[in-house]
Amino acid sequence: MTVPNNNLFSVFRSHIKAPDAPFIHLPQGGVITYADMVARSGQYANALISLGISPGDRLAVQVDKSIEALFLYLGCLRTGAAFLPLNTGYREKELAYFIVDAEPHIFVCAPDRKSELEKISNTSDVAHLVTLGADGRGTMAALADEADREFEDVACQRDDLAAILYTSGTTGRSKGAMLTHNNLLSNALALAEYWRFSQKDVLLHVLPIFHTHGLFVATNVTLISGASMIFHAKFDVDGILEALPRATVMMGVPTYYTRLLSSGRLTRELTIGIRLFVSGSAPLSPETHKKFEQITGHAILERYGMTETNMNTSNPYDGARRAGTVGFPLPGVEIRICDTKTGEPVAQGEVGVIEIRGPNVFKGYWRMPEKTDEEFRADGFFISGDLGLMDDQGYISIVGRIKDHIISGGYNVYPAEIENALDAIDGIAESAVIGVPHDDFGECVTAVVVSSDETSLNEDEIRNHLVHDLAKFKIPKKVFFVDSLPRNKMGKVQKNELRQKYKDTYSH
Repeated sequence: MTVPNNNLFSVFRSHIKAPDAPFIHLPQGGVITYADMVARSGQYANALISLGISPGDRLAVQVDKSIEALFLYLGCLRTGAAFLPLNTGYREKELAYFIVDAEPHIFVCAPDRKSELEKISNTSDVAHLVTLGADGRGTMAALADEADREFEDVACQRDDLAAILYTSGTTGRSKGAMLTHNNLLSNALALAEYWRFSQKDVLLHVLPIFHTHGLFVATNVTLISGASMIFHAKFDVDGILEALPRATVMMGVPTYYTRLLSSGRLTRELTIGIRLFVSGSAPLSPETHKKFEQITGHAILERYGMTETNMNTSNPYDGARRAGTVGFPLPGVEIRICDTKTGEPVAQGEVGVIEIRGPNVFKGYWRMPEKTDEEFRADGFFISGDLGLMDDQGYISIVGRIKDHIISGGYNVYPAEIENALDAIDGIAESAVIGVPHDDFGECVTAVVVSSDETSLNEDEIRNHLVHDLAKFKIPKKVFFVDSLPRNKMGKVQKNELRQKYKDTYSH
């Protein structure tokens, strides 16, 4: 197969075997074909060129999820510019940081936020502030409507910049991870092969598209395999339950699966046509994994990825998908677990920092060469900051972040280990474990728990359950009960909020 160049879109196009095959199934009936996708992305590429964008320029986008927003991403790839998706929840002050740092040539925003964001654009080097709404309309879409459908993809090298994704910044200043055309391509190819994607697949796409999971994993894997998707603007239980019989694959975050289970309407019959459920972006509790399999007959496949690396590991397609683990390294990806202080590999089964090397690993942080150097070993391994262990069968488990682990009375405590033990207790729906300041111990292990509807456990009962499974220094000194845990848009528990809320628990 001849590929015109290393532009990611050119590779996608070279994999199209049937231009009239469906790419997107529309909710109201009908389809958008692969030929339609090529034509519309070509219009967006021409529209971007008319606004003066050049290879290497940045296109910043903060818009609601829509099919047109997806075509804008593809059009950007075709121009050789770098796509910079921004979380729709970011407010003006947060956006100002990203725009000043990335210096995009074009900033695309929702129509109702244009006046609010003009100040940011006017005080930065943004040449054009244009709009794109959830309904697919706006000044950006209008430009595309008038543009030619034919566009010759800009030739790109493998290491040319395709996208910049900013880290969440929950532990400091956000960093722009620079992802190349080859980073995205290598990961799409590996996942499509590992998860057995084909033209016959229909992906239920319910994830946001400002994030690795929804934009790169879901979209790029669909495109590289010639599959199609049912495209939902957001997660909605009713809409998902209605669409499941027409899909073969669903990708989601743990919250999606817990909400489907809570609906009481999820059945084995409803999911009989699904061959794969994938979960990521946050840990999936063993309880959810078990309950989902009991009700549907499907073992959810959990995987592990990062903004900087795309996907690194996956539970097997064939073989045991073990709850509480993220499986094995993907083909072409190397993983080792090392001592956080010495950098030397630890013994099997011991906790250490996960280090990653492979074609999926980003080229560095935007305009942060010193930070980039700090995060890479001399032999090319990226220091993830995630703590994990590998068992005797090669399964990898994530046990926390380096900055998330607790030191209580001189002992290292890893929250994920305690959370797994808590989540295994009947009557606990989910939990989060944090370290809270204490005069004697430095930090005290503290649990925040959401109870299941059918029970009313108390603090002493929970602690008694843990006595048999955990060392005394790991057992939470306090257990707080809440209706729900604070989460970001990708379902990750915001432990910084919990630490702030309970910081005075042990004050005298």
